[in-house]
Formats: sequence, C-alpha cells, structure tokens
Amino acid sequence: MEQYAAPLRDLIEEFNKLPGIGIKTARRLAFYVVNLPKEKSEKLAGAIINAKNEIRYCKVCQNLAASELCNICASPVRDHSVICVMESPGDVMQMERTNEFKGVYHVLHGAISPMDNVTPDDIRIKELVQRVSEGGVSEVIMATNPNLEGEATAMYISKLLKPFGVKITKIAHGVPVGGELEFADEITLGRALNSRTEM
Repeated sequence: MEQYAAPLRDLIEEFNKLPGIGIKTARRLAFYVVNLPKEKSEKLAGAIINAKNEIRYCKVCQNLAASELCNICASPVRDHSVICVMESPGDVMQMERTNEFKGVYHVLHGAISPMDNVTPDDIRIKELVQRVSEGGVSEVIMATNPNLEGEATAMYISKLLKPFGVKITKIAHGVPVGGELEFADEITLGRALNSRTEM
C-alpha cells in the first residue's frame, strides 16, 4: 500500500480493521469517502462521533440506547414478564424484524468462551440474574447463538436462574448450528422462536 498517500493508507487500514471488511472492500470504502463532497464526508464523520458519544447501554436490558432506557424497555405495550436473552444488539434487531416477539430482551454482549478468555464475569449475566431476582418475570427465553459457546452460555445461565422458579426455554433449532442469529432470515428466526422448548 506504499503507493497510496499516507492519509489514504491510514483510512484503508482503519476500514480493514472493521469486522467483515477485507482489504478490497476497505479500499473501495476509502476511495468512496475520499471522493465524497466535503459536507457529506463531514456528515458521515459527525454521525460516527455522535453515535460514539451518545449511544449507551440501556440500564435495564443492556441493549444500545440513546437514553437511560431503550425504546423496547420504555414501551408500555411490551410484555415485561418475558425476557429473551440475546448475545448482541444485532441479534435483537434481527429478532425484532420477525414481528413475532412481544416481550423484552436482555443483551449479554458476548458468550462464555474459555478459549477466548471470556468468562461469565465478562458478559452481562449478573445484570440478568438481578432482573429475574427482583420478580415479575415468568419466562426467560435463551436465544443465544446455536454454537458451542452459545449453548454453554445458555446452560450456565439456566442453572443460575432455576432457583428463581421462572420458566426457562430456548428457541428451537430452526437456526442452523454454527450460524449467527444476526444473519438468519426472518422466517427461520420467527419459526425458531415460536417452536422454543423448555430447558
């Protein structure tokens, strides 16, 4: 990349660090941004800075929010007695696209993975246990990714929650094993949700 000017090279390298962005896509994005009119590139940069400064975690479910509560937790029409546990905010967005789930969520921000040095203390499990311990929860749906880490996380959490006497279910395996919920289509994810089983 020595043929590129230093600022362009830096931009390509930064895009290349993003998940799912290879070197060719990083170059394409960098050239696109450089060729934008100044006001549009400033708007893009401003949106990134604004999102970084304004987005926080919902104090209830740990999803991304622009205020203390996310839109879902703040909604009076959602069933707050049913919590669906997801690994990431992207998973919540995908589940919402099904229009099947009317409860609320809890976002773990990861899964237990000893190989990657991710322990239960590194993800938002204690916040979930606290929510359930406060009462008013009738069901917890485990919707972690159907891979080794997701399954281990679901089992660990279900053992922690059993003493509270809540119904613990998991979504059915209409989602392919080894797949990511964020990339599942709405029909498959909706069927998996409706066919969940008790753990």
